[in-house]
Amino acid sequence: MPTAQHVGPRTPAAPSPTGTDPAPAATPADPAAAATVTDPALVKRAVKAAALGNAMEWFDFGVYSYIAVTLGKVFFPSGNPTAQLLSTFGAFAAAFLIRPLGGMVFGPLGDRVGRQKVLALTMIMMAAGTFAIGLIPSYASIGVWAPVLLLAARLVQGFSTGGEYAGAATFIAEYAPDKKRGFLGSWLEFGTLAGYIGGAGLVTLMTALLSSDDLQSWGWRIPFLIAGPMGLIGLYLRTRLEETPAFAAQLAKAHEDERARPKVRIRDLVTGQWRALLLCVGLVLVFNVTDYMLLSYMPSYLTGELEYDETHGLLVVLVVMALMMCAQPFVGALTDRVGRRPVIAAGCTGFLLLSVPALLLIRNGSLWAIGLGMAALGLLLVCFTASMPATLPALFPTPVRYGSLSIGFNVSVSIFGGTTPLVVTALIGATGDVMMPAYYMMAAAVVGGVAVWYLKESAGRPLPGSPPSLEPRADHP
Repeated sequence: MPTAQHVGPRTPAAPSPTGTDPAPAATPADPAAAATVTDPALVKRAVKAAALGNAMEWFDFGVYSYIAVTLGKVFFPSGNPTAQLLSTFGAFAAAFLIRPLGGMVFGPLGDRVGRQKVLALTMIMMAAGTFAIGLIPSYASIGVWAPVLLLAARLVQGFSTGGEYAGAATFIAEYAPDKKRGFLGSWLEFGTLAGYIGGAGLVTLMTALLSSDDLQSWGWRIPFLIAGPMGLIGLYLRTRLEETPAFAAQLAKAHEDERARPKVRIRDLVTGQWRALLLCVGLVLVFNVTDYMLLSYMPSYLTGELEYDETHGLLVVLVVMALMMCAQPFVGALTDRVGRRPVIAAGCTGFLLLSVPALLLIRNGSLWAIGLGMAALGLLLVCFTASMPATLPALFPTPVRYGSLSIGFNVSVSIFGGTTPLVVTALIGATGDVMMPAYYMMAAAVVGGVAVWYLKESAGRPLPGSPPSLEPRADHP
């Protein structure tokens, strides 16, 4: 089955791989004359396969974040519980420090050999890294080698995820019709939430059913070992996919003229796309700081800083994530109607104005107050999770989309997103101010607001370097 049908001549010229603007293109009399007609069945398969990889990545994050206290006891010397938690989050953050390197390898490779091949490779590496954590002996058994092996497994995960999100977002964006790119892209983060709920829910169930000794001795291994079968399923789905229409057209042009195949050095790619890369870093900063604050740090904040009952705290966050899942596709569809910029701007404004009131509610301690504060932050976060998968790929032209997005996304995540739990924990320890999470989110919202100000609207428009992407007409099978 073909991935797409090209109707009429392909008149647009190829964009410059290093320039910020595409080359001038002839405009056909009929706007659909150079359009790509999408295949709905293939689009659905592409969305499912991409979302599953993201779900597996965040299954691991959910497990790691929710079981962080136990992992600290297993892999690090006994003593100060705060030091153990900091060490655990340090290993968590270390994986993000290597993500840019993974992005620099997998991103340009995806622009050379194809999105599908690289996404299959990242799936294998992610599953292997997560599975390996479940096999590592404890500190009591092998001493310092336990945290060393944990760090090695986390680095494998970080390196592979350097090519995962950008590739998955690119994959969906290049398959989706222009008028539904926001709705279809939102399912990528639906997979994120599903994976996180699966991982966090499993930890919550084990915490409720197992004693602390059983959880620390063997129970913690179960969620990590589940990653093996999940990875095989994801790999099967991804190997059955065809290349995206945009990349297939680029590859066909490269066969006709070898010079058309992008051969761009990292330095040239960065200097040629620097404006788009700065926007990408700013947007990803507000997206990921708020994301990791709510989904990764808050469970530990509730139990560690507020001394809230562990099981109830986990359940509150799970309910909030389920609420976010329900809202996700609707907000994604909203971005197709009103635009990405208004939705992202609303999220930035909300975090700037409501972070302090929401955290004060959470610190109230009662179940209803915690639920209300967390729900407010979760619904604001949906403004980012539902819009970014369609917004970020549209910043870059087709020949360098995977590589540019991988670099911009992973640099921002590594410096600001993945370090959020570690930095906020350290700030609270240094200042004694338990409102630091709110201040950190407000600062991120300011940066995001500046990025939105300079962002061009992309809803309903073709991706840079690609012809219009249309849904098939009722009379056009």
